[in-house]
Parts: sequence; C-alpha cells; structure tokens
Amino acid sequence: MSKTFRRKLDLKAGRVDMSHGAGGRAMAELIAAIFKDAFGNELLEQGNDQASFPTPAGGRMVMTTDGYVVSPIFFPGGDIGSLAVHGTVNDLAMAGAKPLYLSASYIIEEGFPLGDLKRIADSMGAAARAAGVLIVTGDTKVVDRGKADGVFISTAGVGVVPDGLALSGDRARPGDRVIVSGSMGDHGVAIMSSRENLTFETEILSDSAPLNGLVEAMVTAAGPHLRLMRDPTRGGLAATLNELAHQSGVGFRIVEDHIPIKRQVAAACELLGLDPLNVANEGKLVAVVAAEAAEALVAAMRSHPLGADAAIIGEAVEDDQRFVQMTTGFGGGRIVDWLAGEQLPRIC
Repeated sequence: MSKTFRRKLDLKAGRVDMSHGAGGRAMAELIAAIFKDAFGNELLEQGNDQASFPTPAGGRMVMTTDGYVVSPIFFPGGDIGSLAVHGTVNDLAMAGAKPLYLSASYIIEEGFPLGDLKRIADSMGAAARAAGVLIVTGDTKVVDRGKADGVFISTAGVGVVPDGLALSGDRARPGDRVIVSGSMGDHGVAIMSSRENLTFETEILSDSAPLNGLVEAMVTAAGPHLRLMRDPTRGGLAATLNELAHQSGVGFRIVEDHIPIKRQVAAACELLGLDPLNVANEGKLVAVVAAEAAEALVAAMRSHPLGADAAIIGEAVEDDQRFVQMTTGFGGGRIVDWLAGEQLPRIC
C-alpha cells in the first residue's frame, strides 16, 4: 500500500486550508506544530478532548474547550446553540465526568438578525437545562459585516470525575472490544442534506444530544473495565479510531457489517459520494472496554434511549503500524486512514 505524501507545515509562508479543520492527519499536524508547541504542558500532552486534573477537595476536575462554526446555523434536529452545549458536555462526559458549568462566547457578524440570535440563545439555554449544566459566564463580540459567517460560538466546560475512574485515549489494549452507541453519520448527513436542499422519503435528523446520562449508566455497568470513550465528531468513526490507535499504540479490526448505519443515511452518502464512516456525529460515542465486560456494557447501553442501537463492532489488536482494518462478513476488507475525511465539506 503506497503512502500518501504530505509536505511538512510551512510555518513561515504556509496558509491554513480546509484540511486543517477536517479532523484528520493535517489537523493533527497543525495542532502539534502550532498549538501544542505554544501551549505545551503535561495535561495538554494527554491528547484527549478534555484535561483532567486533581483538586484540593479530592476527586479530579475535568475541563474542555471548543468552538462551533456550522452552516446552516439551523438544521434538522438542532442548531448551533444546542450543538455547542451538547458538544461541550460530551467532551467532558467522555472522561467519565459529571459536567457542571459552561462558558459561552459569541462572535456575531454585523447585521445578524436579532430574532435568530434570541432563537439560538434560547436553544442553548434549553439544551443546558436538559443536560443538567449551568452556563455561568460568557462574552459577546460583534465584527464587521462580511468578517464572520453569521455567528460563531466558543465554549468552555468544567466537570468532576470520581476517584478511581481513569479513562484516556492511550488505554486500549489488544483483545479489548470496540463498541458504538448507535448509528453513524446522522449529524453530518443532516447538515449536508439541508445545505444542498436534498429531501428524502424519511427526514434525516442530526443526532446532536448530551451523552452524560448514557455515560453515567455505562460507568455504573462497567466502570473498572472501561478503557476509554470518545465522541466521533469531525472525521467521523474512521478518524476517531485512527486517533485512538495512534494514542494507544494498537490496531483495530472492525467488522464493517456490524456498524449501525441508517438506510436513509447510507443512501444519502451514496448520492453525495461520501463514506458514512468519515461523516461527523454529535450524539454518539465510541467505547473501548475489556472483553469480559463488553456484553454487560452493551446491555446497559441499550437500556438508555441514546444507546438503544449500541453494538460491538470489533476489537483492538497488536499492530505496530496502528492500522484500522475494516473487514466484512464476505471476507473482504480495507484499511481506513484518517486522511480519507480531509476533503469533506465543513460540517461543524
């Protein structure tokens, strides 16, 4: 298999392109060369979507930050306001934390309709209340017309994780099972279908949702056996598995037929020329768990509304190359690389 050539980042004359925000290798290189170099510290080096650190009162505090730029701002199943809450809550929950507090910073383009701004803020507040978190601080900036795409939202979130629970992207071990909480690709296809004015017999809705309740049930069912959790957002399932393989130093062997994908999502992806495994999700998670606890964990997940379609899709394997291998029930297979999603249109 030939390797894809990528030039080293040119920090003097280079410019940001869309691949740097697509959740793939180019984005990882950008983060490593610019942000990790500038902000480097032990907590940041963990490479997770949140930072976990001890507090004087015992237990550990978890903190995360994220930015939200999505077009269209209102989409089937949600909007940029609810998405910002769900994404931040979910990053905290992936560490096993109980999300507590959020901040919200808005960058608003001159001329943006006040009615739309109120609709977004109301949606954000409702999403926060439903997730059991408080938005406790914020900021607002307005930029000249044409300097922003309507409105951008930046958030930070804080939560607490109990003593004895340690979930991190570097903890997968050969033999561990890989579980997804439900169907892949719903959010990204909902966004792109709305953007392209595509209609289907069954409407495709974003899966945007807060996963902290599901995570609580998972920790109760399999806490000591859970290795890690991750929400497969930008770059989809393929990028997430590649990221985890590199963090943990393992490979993954995935049975593609076992990955839940809704029929209408698969049809839309075929029409749009996309692979659903590279498409973003905003209300699903990937978990890696010790083999002996996998069935009990899936049963617990299926008892929760957001995990009703949970499935074991594969296992971690020894692999110095850290490949993600997709196999089928018919004996075929392929390698999925995180470069595959870098040319997708921006989704969130």
